[in-house]
Amino acid sequence: MAATLGAIRTLDRDMIERVVRQVTSSGRTREVSAPFTGEPLAELPLSTADDVRAAHARAREAQAAWAALPARARALPFLRLHDAILERREEILDVVQWETGKARRHAFEEVADVAGCSLYYARRAPGLLETKRRAGLFPLATKVVEARRPKGVVALVSPWNYPLSLGVTDVVPALLAGNAVVHKPDTQTALSTLWTIDLLVSLGMPREIWQVVLGDPAEIGDPLLDDADYVAFTGSTRTGRKIAEEAAKRLIGCSLELGGKNPMIVLDDADLDVAAQGALRACFTNAGQLCISIERLYVHDAVYDAFTEKFVRLVKNMKLGAGLDWDVQMGSLTSRRQLEAVGAHVDDAVAKGARVLAGGRARPDAGPLFYEPTVLADVDETMDLCREETFGPVVSLYRFSDEDEAVAKANDTVYGLNASVWTRNLPRGRALAARIKAGTVNVNEGYGAAFASYDAPMGGMKSSGLGRRHGAEGLLKYTEAQTIASQATWLGLEPLPGMAYDRYTDVVVNLLKAMKALHLK
Repeated sequence: MAATLGAIRTLDRDMIERVVRQVTSSGRTREVSAPFTGEPLAELPLSTADDVRAAHARAREAQAAWAALPARARALPFLRLHDAILERREEILDVVQWETGKARRHAFEEVADVAGCSLYYARRAPGLLETKRRAGLFPLATKVVEARRPKGVVALVSPWNYPLSLGVTDVVPALLAGNAVVHKPDTQTALSTLWTIDLLVSLGMPREIWQVVLGDPAEIGDPLLDDADYVAFTGSTRTGRKIAEEAAKRLIGCSLELGGKNPMIVLDDADLDVAAQGALRACFTNAGQLCISIERLYVHDAVYDAFTEKFVRLVKNMKLGAGLDWDVQMGSLTSRRQLEAVGAHVDDAVAKGARVLAGGRARPDAGPLFYEPTVLADVDETMDLCREETFGPVVSLYRFSDEDEAVAKANDTVYGLNASVWTRNLPRGRALAARIKAGTVNVNEGYGAAFASYDAPMGGMKSSGLGRRHGAEGLLKYTEAQTIASQATWLGLEPLPGMAYDRYTDVVVNLLKAMKALHLK
C-alpha cells in the first residue's frame, strides 16, 4: 500500500499544477488524509470568496464560445471519455479508493457510471437540444419552434461519498447543454474530479468551461450561488433547503438530490437466497454511505425467520478491509464525523432495547474509520435510528403481515428517494412498487436497476429533493425553453382593413370549429 500511496501523491501534485492553478490566490492549503490509514494523502489549495468570483468570471467568458459550438461538436470529448476512463480504470480506481476508503468493487461502480452516463448524454444531447417544430395557433399561418438555450453558468456542489460519479455525471449534461460550470467538490474527495478534468482536457474539452473551487461552504458558499444562473446540489436535506431558499430569492432554478431512509420489502413469495444476497449489496455498498442504499428492511411474517437467518449469516461473513483487491466486500467510512454518527445511532438504539443481530461496533483493527456491517431488530420510534438517515452500514429489520401494512410502513417517512421490492411475481412487484412514494423503486434489485437506467429520470419525492438527474430531464433542466412564433401577414390577430370586428369574430369562431373537426387543435 505504501508504494501505491506514493504514486497517488505524485499524481496529485501533477494534477493540481495542471488543473487547479487558478483555484486560490491566498496560497492557503488543506491536507487531506487517506481514510484507510489516516496518512496524509494530498495538499489541496483552498479558494477565497474572491477566487470563486474570479472562477465565475472565467466560466462566463468561456461559456459564450462553448455554447456557439454545434451540440455534436460539444459531445466529442464526452464520447471519448467512455473508452478513456475504462482503459485507465486501474488508475482512477486507486484514486477513488484512497480518497474515500471504499472497496474496489464499489469504486468500480463509479467508473462504470461515469462511462455509461457520459456516453448516454453524448449520444442523446444533440437530439434533445435540437430546435423542434410545435403546432401553431393557426395551421399554415402560424409557424412555431421550441428552442433550448443554455442557462449560462451552473454552480454545482457534489458530495464526498461518490465523488467521481455524482460530480462528473451532473457536470457532463450541464456542459453538453452549452453551459459552463463552477464546481465545488468536497475537499476530502476532490482528487477524482481533478483527475477527470485533466483527462477530459486531453480529450478535447476546453479547460475554462469547468472551473473548480475548493473550501468551506461558510466561506465560499455565498459567492458560489450569487453569480450562478442555476444550482445543482447533491447532499443533505438540511443544506438542500438552504440552497433552495437562496435560489428562490434570486428566482433561479435548482435541482436537489437529498437524503433518504430507503425501505426494502421482501414479500412472502420472494426467492430468499436471492433477496438476502441483494439486500447485502443494497445495504452495505460503500459502507452504506449511499443516498439510495437500504436502511429499513420489511420482511413478511411467513418468511421473516428464514430470511433473517440467511441475511445475518451473509453479513457476518462479509470481508472487510483496506485492500485494493477485488475480494474485499466492504471498505471504510470516509470521515471521523461519519464514524461517530453511525456509532451514536447504534448505541442509542441498543440502549433503548434494540437487539444486535450482526456487527454493532467499530473496527479500529481494520483501520481508523471502519465500522462493522450491522443488523438490528426491535427498533422502534424512540430510537434515532428509526427515522433519521444513518448513512452508514446499518439496517433495521421489521415484520409485516400484508401488503397494505408493508406499503404504509414504507411510506411512513419524510423521505422518498429509493425503494426496493422482492418477489417471484413481477406484476405483483410492479403493482406494489407503484404504491410507494419514492422517486425510484426497484423490483428484485436494491438500487442499481433504476439508477443505471440512464434513459429514465432519477430523483426524490418529499424531503428527498427537487428535480431529476438522468433521462431528458437530467439535461433539459440546464436549459431555458424558448418559443419563437412567426405569423403570416395574411391572417393576423386583428380584423383585415375594413372588416367589422363582429364579422372578424365570426370568421375566427368558424375557423376554430373547423380546426376541431379536423383534429388540428
